[in-house]
Amino acid sequence: MITLRIVARLLDYPDEALWENQQELIAALDDANELTLAQSAQLMAYIRDFTSHDLMDVQAQYCELFDRGRATSLLLFEHVHGESRDRGQAMVDLMAQYSAAGLEIDSRELPDFLPMYLEFLASRDRETARQGLLDIVPILALLGARLKDRQSHYATLFDLLLAVSGTHVESEQLSDKVAQEALDDTPAALDAVWEEEQVKFLGEEGCASAQQNAHQRRFAGGVAPQYLSLDATPVAGERQ
Repeated sequence: MITLRIVARLLDYPDEALWENQQELIAALDDANELTLAQSAQLMAYIRDFTSHDLMDVQAQYCELFDRGRATSLLLFEHVHGESRDRGQAMVDLMAQYSAAGLEIDSRELPDFLPMYLEFLASRDRETARQGLLDIVPILALLGARLKDRQSHYATLFDLLLAVSGTHVESEQLSDKVAQEALDDTPAALDAVWEEEQVKFLGEEGCASAQQNAHQRRFAGGVAPQYLSLDATPVAGERQ
């Protein structure tokens, strides 16, 4: 699916190459037969508007949105495993999938970085790619809802991914619950994380383990709420 490759590029860190080659992205949509005409037109308009802004401003906004806090992290397993040991094994399993598919990882990003996962799915056949999207529908919907709550244009891309997956789930279903969440990217929240990290690394040995457990519990409860279950994400065309 060429759409997944295009969205992966748009969700990656914005750079000069994207600005210089935006017309190629738009032209590539001619082959995106998984999109309706309306969806294709929407994505074309998004690319034009996105690349019409000053690159440095967009880069700053990207870092502010995706690199502060964890609620809008593009690392998939942040929203599933948090800081638990299960995340390490999940990374290993995902890398094994990439290797089995012949995908060479030439990046400093972690394997669960959403743009990398989308690139992987784009190299698969349509049904495999669609199933891969369905596997992460709860995360896509949650991120989409949080981005809408922050009035971010990136929410458009998550709605598009949900549509391409064929699910009936929409990010709006989570809007009320997301609105009640405490923000984790405020100065106070970031300072709290920093203080906890300092205690963990510099504190006395006797309390280090307890502080680390408290740190993990803080994010396990606040960043990865299970608003949606994979078992509750019907595919379009299936009976609910």
